[in-house]
Amino acid sequence: MARAFVFPGQGSQSVGMGAALGDAFPVAREVFEEIDDVLGQKLALLMREGPMEELTMTANAQPALMAHSIAVLRVLEKEAGADIGSAMFVAGHSLGEYSALCAAGAMSLADTARLLRIRGEAMQWAVPAGEGAMAALIGVDLEGAQKAIDASAGDGVCEIANDNAPGQVVISGAKGRVEAVCGGAKEFGVKLAKLLPVSAPFHSSLMQSAADRMALALGETEIRPPVPTLVANVTAKEVTAPDEIRALLVKQVTGRVRWTESVSYMVEAGCERFIELGSGKVLAGLIRRIARDATSLSVSEPADIEAFGKI
Repeated sequence: MARAFVFPGQGSQSVGMGAALGDAFPVAREVFEEIDDVLGQKLALLMREGPMEELTMTANAQPALMAHSIAVLRVLEKEAGADIGSAMFVAGHSLGEYSALCAAGAMSLADTARLLRIRGEAMQWAVPAGEGAMAALIGVDLEGAQKAIDASAGDGVCEIANDNAPGQVVISGAKGRVEAVCGGAKEFGVKLAKLLPVSAPFHSSLMQSAADRMALALGETEIRPPVPTLVANVTAKEVTAPDEIRALLVKQVTGRVRWTESVSYMVEAGCERFIELGSGKVLAGLIRRIARDATSLSVSEPADIEAFGKI
């Protein structure tokens, strides 16, 4: 049965993430220790003990989520004989795309950690605190979400940031404009409009300075063809060429995460099983809504390792 490995994005972090895995498996601790050394920070301790406010800071959450995902993968490789190279695809949601590329051998663990620290800081600094916002629009399709944006008052930027699943669209932009969209969204079929607890308007054109910073950082980073193939966020199609990967990672900072299309692409190519590696179960839930006939499994804790070995 053809399968894909998928990697979660920001919002899946929680205090205690990876702690049980590190306690149980030396290979997981090695991942955490290497990232601590690279970043010059006790990130593993922050993941284990919090506080949540500090863990949720973009510059910490992004490398932390990647660390947990790669630790899970290394344990699966050692304890359950997992071979990511035999999968059909890898894909990740937003920062999870970096985790996917690291897992597929396109980037070293050290380079991935450094890039995510830079990415997190650049995205945080791109817009002054309090000036940007994101919101989830529930129960509406892309067309309805765009109509709600077009009909809203205000001059600030507001754009579709994530197409997560049927009936779940995330918008991003200037705080006043996002709030205006939420206020009038029900006229366009939105059942619930909810501001998200994020500190910046990710995946909008307001992130252009962060994209410019990532272009410089990625230009200095070795990238190899991923095995298996990556399905990219901004195109929802396969990509293997290193220069194209660099360009798409830059576009991803300001561009839409086309998660619905990405999962649909993988299913249409023959993928029947999705394995989510890392914190939470968000992607598995979204995949069940996108592809009802596909199977999905989230692997995060030691008990999940055993479950993986039985499938």
